Amino acid sequence: MKRYDILTLFPEIVLAPLRESIVGRAQEKGLLDIRVVNFREYAQDKHRIVDDLPFGGEPGMVLKPEPIFAAVRDCFREGPNARVILMSPAGQLFDQEMAKALAAEEHLIFICGRYKGVDERVREALVTDEISIGDYVLSGGEIPALVLIEALVRLIPGVLGDEDSARGDSFYEGILDHPHYTRPAVFEGMEVPPILISGHHGQIRRWRRKEALRRTQKRRPDLLREAALNEEDKALLKEIEREEN
Repeated sequence: MKRYDILTLFPEIVLAPLRESIVGRAQEKGLLDIRVVNFREYAQDKHRIVDDLPFGGEPGMVLKPEPIFAAVRDCFREGPNARVILMSPAGQLFDQEMAKALAAEEHLIFICGRYKGVDERVREALVTDEISIGDYVLSGGEIPALVLIEALVRLIPGVLGDEDSARGDSFYEGILDHPHYTRPAVFEGMEVPPILISGHHGQIRRWRRKEALRRTQKRRPDLLREAALNEEDKALLKEIEREEN
């Protein structure tokens, strides 16, 4: 069973989403143990103060190191080799390759910052990974931590009913996903592509790959420069180029 610890000052932000959908089912199946830790409980003074003014003088408050160090060390008792992830706009941009790597880990600790951020000594002594979900600023790290967990849980073996489902997701192989259709075959005059109801599995597979490449070329051409394309992919891209011109 994998173990995720979420260190936060606002447990209610994360508790409800963690009970729902795929993440909730992963816990019900006994594949994942998620624990939400309010690190205010580790504050060392009677008022449980977790933040203070920054040295040097500037607006805002900084999270004190003592409660976070104590909370992380308590989590280490269950797994001293855990990776400690600080959710931060200054971190490395999260992507599917990072998700694959983190999903293989047995124990992850997520630190959800607030205010101006955490005392730098938390980064220096505890954090193994500093991760951002985009070039913008949120009020805290709780929502970004949930984003990571949602992405990781899909990749844990046994969580999804069909393991091939995750492999077909956008970005899993470096490109966007192909279009999807379901019943009815005709809706308000819009028809499902005939190939998808032809029963020719080889042709369907080829169509899906081609449309995934077409979508990626239109919307995220930067991904194609890094994707591991085989000879068939290259031939399909040439077909797409001829069709578009």
